[in-house]
Amino acid sequence: METGVSIGPAHWAYLLGIAVIVVTMVFRANVVVPSIVATFCVAYAWSGSAVAAMGSIFNASFVAAKELFNIFLVIALMTALLNALKELRSDIRMVEPFRAVMRNGHVAYFVLTLVTYFISLFFWPTPAVPLVSAVLLPAAIAAGLPPLAGAAAIAIAGQGMALSSDYVIGVAPGISAKAAGAAAAVVADRALVLSFVVGAVALVMAYLQLRKHFRAPSESLLDAWQARATHGMVSAPEGTAHKEEIARATSRDEPLLTEEDIALELHALQRRRVKWSRLFAVVTPLAFLGVVALMVAPKFGGGLPTIKGGDAASLVGGMAAVLLILSTLAMHGPRRMLEVTADHITEGFVFAFRAMGAVLPIAGFFFLGGAETAAAILGTPADKMPSLLFQAVQSAQAWIPQDRFLVGFGVMIVGMVTGIDGSGFSGLPLTGALAGALAPISGVDVGTLAALGQMGAVWTGGGTLIAWSSLIAVAGFARVSVVETVRVLTLPVLCGLAAATVFAVLVF
Repeated sequence: METGVSIGPAHWAYLLGIAVIVVTMVFRANVVVPSIVATFCVAYAWSGSAVAAMGSIFNASFVAAKELFNIFLVIALMTALLNALKELRSDIRMVEPFRAVMRNGHVAYFVLTLVTYFISLFFWPTPAVPLVSAVLLPAAIAAGLPPLAGAAAIAIAGQGMALSSDYVIGVAPGISAKAAGAAAAVVADRALVLSFVVGAVALVMAYLQLRKHFRAPSESLLDAWQARATHGMVSAPEGTAHKEEIARATSRDEPLLTEEDIALELHALQRRRVKWSRLFAVVTPLAFLGVVALMVAPKFGGGLPTIKGGDAASLVGGMAAVLLILSTLAMHGPRRMLEVTADHITEGFVFAFRAMGAVLPIAGFFFLGGAETAAAILGTPADKMPSLLFQAVQSAQAWIPQDRFLVGFGVMIVGMVTGIDGSGFSGLPLTGALAGALAPISGVDVGTLAALGQMGAVWTGGGTLIAWSSLIAVAGFARVSVVETVRVLTLPVLCGLAAATVFAVLVF
């Protein structure tokens, strides 16, 4: 088939760079340096100037930073808020009431899933998992839930469902949409639905697989769990993220095993701060549920204005900033609030750049595949800059299967391959760019393909299928083998991803 597209050295350099980055991911190594080298090679192949190519290394990360900084800002503000709530002990009060409903292991499994999901949706699973593990997991184990089932529930709900959709904070859909040239709101909506499909299948299958190990409630189960050593842990390579180290850093020294432990933790707060602790434990989740309601309501009609991707992120970040100031004021008073709030925001930015900073040079390279962002990186007029990835795919159109299911599964598998490095987010620029290039050829909506690639990348590398991801932290808190946790999760998650791909192609 004649396409009329001329493939030049820059196209081949870009494709070679993709291949090298994917192979590097497969070997679980950090892909930042290959991304920088690949950026230089593509820029040199396009411009023929080593000086311009050297400058493109800086420009690529700078353009990526401009495109994605709103994401970093939201992460920083949400993390700062969580740290402020932790000082007030409001974080414990938010989840502590759920201990009372864990009457048996079966109820505990789904309560643990539900609470982990909602806390992770608003604060990301990395800082949320230590909270859930410290407060709720001991009660779940005493109710008869096996520790391995607890680890599976936390991983599926937090590292899987909440992180793969990332509906509130919007990091994942923001990166995917930008690389694909799609609307962030569309990618976010479809990723949310697909995350429910994967999660429902995985949760049910994992429950049925482990159901025979559930026990009658007994305090002796908690004693046995407390005496466990964390055997079977594997050390993670540096990779492209440090989420497992951050999760350990935000954990408490010991889990809160009994009601007395929780009472002692709460009583450590000054008596005059108790009313504020209780207030923010209620106001914070209600405030963010209100934000989500504003984001979702226009989709059901009623004449309300639609909140787009960037507006949604600003609304979430603004709410986090207001709650941060008010909770810090309640804890420290008006004088110290000025200093402490600034400290919390600084800590939030440290968290954001430690968790996501390495994505910038990676995204910078993949942004070379789109005409608009490549023009900004290379200093070329936008009307004279080709879309390297789109043209490369278009030139190979005759060899690309036209079957919608094959394309959907192909993008999903590429996402899973990019997740092998244990990050989950480093491959999103690739899956997004690939979705943008394949959508016109395959007939599958670009937002759907971007969401499918996002599912594959985040469910794999975010912390459910890879033993060297932040699943290490989940297994450590649950005091189970991370290898055994992966073994339990593999079939349920893979079946869920397959079901989500079929659902996406048939429904969207």
